[in-house]
Amino acid sequence: MYRIPFEELHRQLTAVLARLGFARDRAELCALLFAETTRDGVYTHGVARLPRFVAMIRNGNVDVAAEPQLVTRFGAIERWDGRRGPGNLNALFCMGRAMELGREHGVSCVALGNTNHWMRGGTYGWQAAEAGLVGICWTNTLPNLPPWGGVDPVIGNNPLVVSVPRASGPVVLDMAMSQFSYGALESYRRRGEPLPIPGGFDAEGKLTRDAAAIEATQRPLPTGYWKGSGLSMVLDMVGAMTGFGLATFQLGKDPLQESRTSQVFVVIDPKAFGDAARQAEIVDGIVESVQRCTPAEEGRPVRYPGEKTLATREENMRLGVPVAEELWAEIVAMGGA
Repeated sequence: MYRIPFEELHRQLTAVLARLGFARDRAELCALLFAETTRDGVYTHGVARLPRFVAMIRNGNVDVAAEPQLVTRFGAIERWDGRRGPGNLNALFCMGRAMELGREHGVSCVALGNTNHWMRGGTYGWQAAEAGLVGICWTNTLPNLPPWGGVDPVIGNNPLVVSVPRASGPVVLDMAMSQFSYGALESYRRRGEPLPIPGGFDAEGKLTRDAAAIEATQRPLPTGYWKGSGLSMVLDMVGAMTGFGLATFQLGKDPLQESRTSQVFVVIDPKAFGDAARQAEIVDGIVESVQRCTPAEEGRPVRYPGEKTLATREENMRLGVPVAEELWAEIVAMGGA
């Protein structure tokens, strides 16, 4: 594992994307989103996803020049067509648009269809929370999760993000509808480590902590069993009904063909409700009550969602961003350096 200075990582990723036909400013922004994801410790959805992203550009599922197009508008509600553009750029734009509308109306909703994988969903939660806004967003995915009581993967592990602004560090929940995302399963498999808790079913239909066995059966465990299964379905429904992209059952099962997805971005401006000091007091009080909880394991304090991110970010900016040696060599080669 190499430690790459953040600026160098960003530069190399920009070079790769520029060679693939991105305009320079879009290459820099798209590369920044990949680099920041890895910098923040979400190693499964950052630089590690670049080869798949490049493959989807080359097979025509990602149009590097396409930008979102407004389809319809009604007050604080808008629908945009992503036109199969780069998923992270489309999502960043639509969360930004939701933020503009949220500041104007107090609350807003922007739906996005015909887009691509947004990479780290938490990116757009941080985007809202760091601007002092509550952000809620989700996306559907290809069918990679069996519904509770079923065997076949016919629903998605549809990520859901909820972020809350806080002066000493935003609270950012970024979760999939499977107990472990496929990226997390891959990470555990590569490290040869068992999952900390059962994460799915093996070939005999038994719950297992073996990530490779779960990948083989494609039977990850829904978060909260039947609850995560049901939540996956309604997120898919609302996303496809409002964004008019594809629903999960229409996406097919090939990750390299996961295109035309549906996403939703909701923003609430706390200022619209008044008394900012009281709001900050409430949020801090909730966090502090959680942090006072007696830990189940000595030396491992209870954390709020997103708490570890800022510490990881600081460490990786100081020491360099961790990138697998073989992946770094591939990136350098693709960038023509």
